[in-house]
Amino acid sequence: MLPSKRWRDDRGSASLEFITVGLILLLPLVYLVLALAAIQAGSFGVEGAARQGARVFVQANKPTDAAAAASVAIGDALADYGLDPDTATVKVTCAPKASSCLDRRSFVTIRVTASVPLPLVPPAISAKLPLAVPLEATATQQVSRFWGAG
Repeated sequence: MLPSKRWRDDRGSASLEFITVGLILLLPLVYLVLALAAIQAGSFGVEGAARQGARVFVQANKPTDAAAAASVAIGDALADYGLDPDTATVKVTCAPKASSCLDRRSFVTIRVTASVPLPLVPPAISAKLPLAVPLEATATQQVSRFWGAG
């Protein structure tokens, strides 16, 4: 028995194939673009926070003021890029080992570490699996040779 003419006719199948293949290829591509954009924004945020924190730190008059001002600058920079400042880790180191980080010509290094959550992940899933990308940035600034406590 010969197949009917209706089964050999290809009219209308191109749109179905386009929708199927389009969804299979397009949805992962769109998610990849969203994920990379979120990671790039987080990268800019962490790098900017470290750089701004180091700049503010070396311009302060007292070490206690420097730490407070750097903390505020880092928090603001992270918040500008949508990162939670409370979950970020900040480490301040000074070189050479001196009595104060604000000695003339000493170097202050600030390292900021934060995690960027992947987009469109429900909180129920992210609570069980660590679906975030850890980012870290380091910035070093030198205290001016003309610096003096005021």
